[in-house]
Amino acid sequence: MGRTTGTDATSPVVAAQRLAAQYDYVGAEKLLAHDTSAAAKTELADIVRQRARTRAWPDTTEVSHLFYHSLIVDPARAFAKKQPQRVGYAQYMVTISEFRAQLEQIYQHGYVLVHPQRLVAKNARGALRPATLMLPPGKKPLVLSVDDVNYYEYMTGAGFASNLTLKNGHVTNTYRDAGGRDHLGAYDVPTVIDEFVQSHPGFSYRGDKGILAVTGYNGVLGYRSSVKEYGDAPHTRSQGQQAKAVADALKAEGWQFASHTWGHINLTTAPLSHIKADARLWDTEVRPIVGPTDELVYPFGADISGLARYSPDNKKFTFLHGREGFDYFFPIDASKPSWAQLTGQSWRQARINVDGFSMQRELDGKKTALENFFTTASTIDPLRPLPLPLLLNK
Repeated sequence: MGRTTGTDATSPVVAAQRLAAQYDYVGAEKLLAHDTSAAAKTELADIVRQRARTRAWPDTTEVSHLFYHSLIVDPARAFAKKQPQRVGYAQYMVTISEFRAQLEQIYQHGYVLVHPQRLVAKNARGALRPATLMLPPGKKPLVLSVDDVNYYEYMTGAGFASNLTLKNGHVTNTYRDAGGRDHLGAYDVPTVIDEFVQSHPGFSYRGDKGILAVTGYNGVLGYRSSVKEYGDAPHTRSQGQQAKAVADALKAEGWQFASHTWGHINLTTAPLSHIKADARLWDTEVRPIVGPTDELVYPFGADISGLARYSPDNKKFTFLHGREGFDYFFPIDASKPSWAQLTGQSWRQARINVDGFSMQRELDGKKTALENFFTTASTIDPLRPLPLPLLLNK
């Protein structure tokens, strides 16, 4: 990032510096093109030099994708012996201290958050093709997603945030501590990332953050908005309106939404009739809140195909792509840093789970993909019950 020449955050020079810090060199140059001040000319020359150093990422179809679930804010409550979900929390969740430590190391490794459409996009004929992504030396693209951003009922009182909400037009979390006091702040992946990017703008490519994969059966984003579950009542409709306001603000802050199905169903084993019924609920209860999306994040990583490419012969694909409009599909494969499969109609990108399972494998000295992003041992929360296999046997 170039030099800050003043304290006025609204000045064209400061705005151009921010754009350049997030790799939008062309936008930064346009902002300063007609500014004749000495500061603007100096900054413009610096930005031109930065742009000249960028190089096209060699293969945008092969990019890593990390995913998390909602963060544990209070591990003492989540992992308490009396907590009925403690095993599941240890298996699938990461604590907020672990996430913050991992985030810092991911950033130090040179990763930059990008949306899938920066990597694979539709050409003039509507076919998906690799896109061109320009980055400076040492920077690497990374897709990030969060599963189940719904703050399910079973998580109440277990040391998690209870929703995403708005404060002064910006997204924050509500968190209720063990004493019953509510706090607003960064208590989950989206708000922690927002905070991190504010102080580390180079972690985000042109404002991109990540993908929020949501279901609908307990509502969306912590709001009990499901008419099927909670009835067509004024309170339910109000919850939906609040969720939509938060979703709109999240999108404005660089987040995307993906379907995680309405009922968190297994798309591998579910018959097509069940998939269609579930999709009707997602389209009715979730799409109006989160808006259009062409992304599907598979619950359980349960893909609709093996290694075979998606084709019109696959009736589930025909429905999910043709009727539901999904082009980007995200299964799970944590055995390697990246795996993807591109056709003219779809792009599959495997996600790497960051959770108790994958961290324990790393701690046990087994080969995992996590070593490409952070050193697990240096990030482990001292309150995490380890080793995980012992916990599973109790």
